Amino acid sequence: MDRHASFFAMRQTRLMPQEEMLETGRQRHRLTIGVPSENMKMENRVPLTPQGVEILVQNGHQVIIEKGAGDAANYFDSDFAAAGGIIALSRQEVYKNSEVILKISPPSEEEMELMQYNQLLFSFVYMLSQSRDSFIKLMSRRINAVAYEFLKDETGCYPVIRTMSEIEGYTAIQVAAEYLSKAHGGKGVLLGGITGVSPSEVVIIGAGTAGEFATKAALGLGCQVKVFDNSYQNLRELERNVGQRLFTSILHPQVLTKALQSADAVVASLRYFEADNGFFITREQIGKMKPGSVIVDLSVGSGSCFEDAQTCHSNHPYINERGIIHYSLPNLASRVSRTASIALSNIFVPVLLKLAEAGDIHRLIKEDSSICNGTYIYKGILTNNHIGQQYAIPSKDIGLLLAAF
Repeated sequence: MDRHASFFAMRQTRLMPQEEMLETGRQRHRLTIGVPSENMKMENRVPLTPQGVEILVQNGHQVIIEKGAGDAANYFDSDFAAAGGIIALSRQEVYKNSEVILKISPPSEEEMELMQYNQLLFSFVYMLSQSRDSFIKLMSRRINAVAYEFLKDETGCYPVIRTMSEIEGYTAIQVAAEYLSKAHGGKGVLLGGITGVSPSEVVIIGAGTAGEFATKAALGLGCQVKVFDNSYQNLRELERNVGQRLFTSILHPQVLTKALQSADAVVASLRYFEADNGFFITREQIGKMKPGSVIVDLSVGSGSCFEDAQTCHSNHPYINERGIIHYSLPNLASRVSRTASIALSNIFVPVLLKLAEAGDIHRLIKEDSSICNGTYIYKGILTNNHIGQQYAIPSKDIGLLLAAF
């Protein structure tokens, strides 16, 4: 009898309603975001607009902007303050009180000294202009660093690079038009075409995003356009996106030389990660171009495709002995800084809101493949193999690190 009673009691226990374990809701993290002013020469962009700041503040976050950080983009301290931002009188104040640092150019040596341990950094990397010591310095402070160049979405697109390339493609044609005009010391040629006058000839080297938008801008002005690339697929895709047949060619030296000889403007948008990659346009080919023609080199900041490439450090281009004008500014989008700033802010605000929802960067890296791909330093450890090979710094796979921490 006792045995049956015991069995019945056991069945009763098993059939009794049990306590349900509900998942606790994830608590959103309140971010403190710092936007220091840029100290890189000719950098006029700001990563957040007042509208972007307003959205972040309305979501409960705090944004600290260094005094004058948006002036070059025509966004002033009063605009940021009206949007709910806090104006800091010094750069030290921004770095000291911010959990997240959002900027355009990589931090300088002075800024690295101001960075707090375990701080989160969003910026460009500009690999060809960075020193090995700068990466070592960031690693020593156990910084978590995300590079805009490496952010890649689920479709395989690099949103920041694509957006800036679109802007640079259009801007390159505007620059060429400026320097062909007499007002800027050019030979007085209209970039385009009118009735009864032969259209200007534009050669575009590189059929990527920048090349595509440069092509659209040049065609819109009525130019005769020739596009070169080392990929047949890129040329086909450019023609499809432009919506018309063009003169296109693989980078064949003889065909390219002939095109350069008659060109009024050349836009180069082929880009490399390695500085010692082979150039495509030699000194001899440039020497055969028409005096007064204009070269706009969009690739100078990431492995130029010109021999003897010269970087502009001001708005004044380099003019060679034949009178050929070279305009080679690494951050050409800064010429239209307000437009570029709006485009960047539109990308970064959703990223920061995602970060807050995730709770911290470690969880966001696990959940978001774009941020995972963009992270090049995690907990002070280099996780980008390409940077590691370029600067002889040991790197580790971020997937293995995520599993370990």
